[in-house]
Amino acid sequence: MKQKISLVIILIISIIGLLFSGYLSYTEIFAHFCGASSLGMGTCTNVFQIPACVYGLFMYLAVFIITILGLLHKK
Repeated sequence: MKQKISLVIILIISIIGLLFSGYLSYTEIFAHFCGASSLGMGTCTNVFQIPACVYGLFMYLAVFIITILGLLHKK
């Protein structure tokens, strides 16, 4: 039971991360506006010409998928 609660908490955190990094990725890639600077986070950062928020989006997506798989796994 504790494992399921932990996975649900991680799932909620990953959804929040997906929404936040998705918003930042959208504003920087499609709207050509640095959403991080408007949120008071400083300047936008690029890693290998890709915005850092895109890496965060994929990281949170991986955590989300792994958590879903953990919740669906039956012992």
